[in-house]
Amino acid sequence: MTPVRPATPVCGGRRTVAVLVRDGVLPMELGLVHQLFGTARSAAGEPLYDVRTCAPRPGRIRTDADFPIYAEHGLATVAAADTVLVPASHETDEGLGPGGLPEELAAALRGPEDASAPRRIASICTGSFVLAAAGLLDGRRATTHWMSADLFARTFLSVTVDPGVLYVDEGRILTSAGEAAGIDLCLHMIRRDHGAAVAAEVARRTVVPPHREGGQAQYIQRPVESEGLTSTSASRAWALTCLAEPLTLAELAAHDAMSVRTYSRRFREETGLTPIQWLTQRRVDRARELLEQTDHTVDRIATEAGFGTGTSLRQHFQAGLGVSPGAYRSTFRGR
Repeated sequence: MTPVRPATPVCGGRRTVAVLVRDGVLPMELGLVHQLFGTARSAAGEPLYDVRTCAPRPGRIRTDADFPIYAEHGLATVAAADTVLVPASHETDEGLGPGGLPEELAAALRGPEDASAPRRIASICTGSFVLAAAGLLDGRRATTHWMSADLFARTFLSVTVDPGVLYVDEGRILTSAGEAAGIDLCLHMIRRDHGAAVAAEVARRTVVPPHREGGQAQYIQRPVESEGLTSTSASRAWALTCLAEPLTLAELAAHDAMSVRTYSRRFREETGLTPIQWLTQRRVDRARELLEQTDHTVDRIATEAGFGTGTSLRQHFQAGLGVSPGAYRSTFRGR
């Protein structure tokens, strides 16, 4: 799991999100950023983000589809934004190398040197090539679309490439894999800013899974069930209804009428995780919701989430999120 990071600075009551588009941009990636950040609301129903489409030169931008888009804002907006998202442009990204960006664009991505609070910069798919070309990924771990990972690693030798994950959170710099992983990254960033409840509501509005961990595999061997093969989806749905119970791997396998060995193999093929990893993540998700939305004690939350004891909950929170349950509650309670 990814540690909880400090929230990004607020400008005028909202965080400004600049989406940097270039000729050949993938419109799906541009749209998902606007959709997810644009629908995030406070408890009072107020928008939490101001999302702006930006380009090196404002105006008409070609997409990789058969229609153009219009970018109203320029690099000044990128330089001043709290958060910058760079979606992919396949026609240019993979041709970039170290120092390959115009200095004006690289400077806008880096932002003002005297900023009072750190900016957050993220990429979707091969947008990571842009961040790397600007020098923002030097000495960092990053990911990109698995089909471009080898080229990325050969081109940017100072970057540690992890081709097998959905997204990587390095605090101020975040990178994600292909288009769908961009959804996971945006939800993760919203969760980091405003907590699990706000991110879950955005996911419900958009009808997407509320939470996939960044370390989950990019490529799932059997994402759509083959005819004649039994899925583990029934046991997963059942487990979510009884997280407070001490579920065992044998019980999960028996629910889907499989041997433990077969169940474990198919579970990983379908989710990219082991059954125990998946179950632990769902219990942490449940504990997050209870910490945000109730005044229950840590011991009671540990029981309801299936960790048994407050000590166990604290250990899983510290290992997975980098904070204690108390610190998490003080950050997100009531937002």
